[in-house]
Amino acid sequence: MEFFNVLNNGKAFCIDEEVNVNDLKWNKTASEGVYIKHLVEGRLTDNKLSCHLVKIGAGCEISTHIHEGKLELHEILDGEGIGFLENKNIKYIPGVSVVILPDIQHRVIAGEKDLYLLAKFTPALL
Repeated sequence: MEFFNVLNNGKAFCIDEEVNVNDLKWNKTASEGVYIKHLVEGRLTDNKLSCHLVKIGAGCEISTHIHEGKLELHEILDGEGIGFLENKNIKYIPGVSVVILPDIQHRVIAGEKDLYLLAKFTPALL
């Protein structure tokens, strides 16, 4: 139920701006089958924080990468998969939160159904 509310009724507020999650389009990323909605952009937070809704299609992945100088937080909303942080594997299921320290290699692979997560960055990703 929490996921349904975020995707269909969710809103993000920041000072004078309000974003309706359902009104945002899914943006294709460089990874096949991975899409993103930008809920809070750095321009609204003096580039201190950004928040993004990420959809990883069933069987698809965000390949190994690093965010230089950025702390990242994944909050799993729906679906299942596996997150890889250097030498550690973490089961991605609803209710799990994962802190990814700056400059740490990581990747995420969705399981048999689509995986949805909130990705928050400080400083902002964009």
